Amino acid sequence: MKLLITRPMTPAVEARARDAFDVKIRDNTAPMSRQEMLSALTDFDVVVPTLGDQFSARIFADVGAPRCKLLANFGVGYNHIDVEAARAASVEVTNTPGAVTDATADIAMTLLLSTARRAGEGERLVRAGQWQGWHPTQMLGHHVTGKRVGIVGMGRIGQAIARRCHFGFEMQVAYQSRNAKQLDFPAEFTPDLEALAASVDFLVLAVPGGAETRHLIDAQVLQAMNPSAILINIARGEVVDEAALIAALQSGQIAGAGLDVYEFEPEVPRALCEMENVTLLPHLGTATEEVRSSMGHMALDNVAAFVAGEALPNPV
Repeated sequence: MKLLITRPMTPAVEARARDAFDVKIRDNTAPMSRQEMLSALTDFDVVVPTLGDQFSARIFADVGAPRCKLLANFGVGYNHIDVEAARAASVEVTNTPGAVTDATADIAMTLLLSTARRAGEGERLVRAGQWQGWHPTQMLGHHVTGKRVGIVGMGRIGQAIARRCHFGFEMQVAYQSRNAKQLDFPAEFTPDLEALAASVDFLVLAVPGGAETRHLIDAQVLQAMNPSAILINIARGEVVDEAALIAALQSGQIAGAGLDVYEFEPEVPRALCEMENVTLLPHLGTATEEVRSSMGHMALDNVAAFVAGEALPNPV
């Protein structure tokens, strides 16, 4: 069994892969090109793809009958893989749920606090040597403790965010999802997204990417938000209509945004970069040594099960 890992991994993951499998680890940190993906499907038995490796229906159609029989995705999100096309080509797909939950929830809180309290703007002020000292009305931001937060999507990550908000900051939690959830903390189920947006101080996005959630946050939802409200996105960039978000920020329709993901990443619009009321991170949701190693080991657990002919731990 020949294994391809499409980007460099942590030392622990690379060491395990080399010890256990006949592996090639691609040394390029950019997503694979079309030709590289075609070669991956024809030259390898198993591929560990990563975010940005667009295994589309067209790629599978062009390959025809791939040698590869498993895409063991590195990451919980797999909207860069056309799962139906993969299955039609007899290629199974797995992911790495659970490993990313706490780290991603932590980044959501980082963005919420940083945007509300103008931390990025303040840090830039200090670094530029323009801070003139404390005074009572300097850089007044938005209080977080006790405020109302709306969470769109109440899966593992949404619940982890909600717990941090409720238990850590005494926030009132409301949420929107397909169905009401049995939760171990108080939270108000609001099935209508616009109604949720209109009722909260912070709107946090924690839904999967894909066709069903593309532009879920559009001009209409942004218009429903309060002028003092802040949008936080740690989901997928395409969940937000980026042009509509820019317009809402520029017009003062909403107070700010904290973004870890972008509609056309790594491209970030100049308009977002120029706004002080926007916190921008370079997709850091799972970026810790421990979490990335855990994700890599989970992907390799799926590979090992496949090679052994056992049931896959994390099929999608």
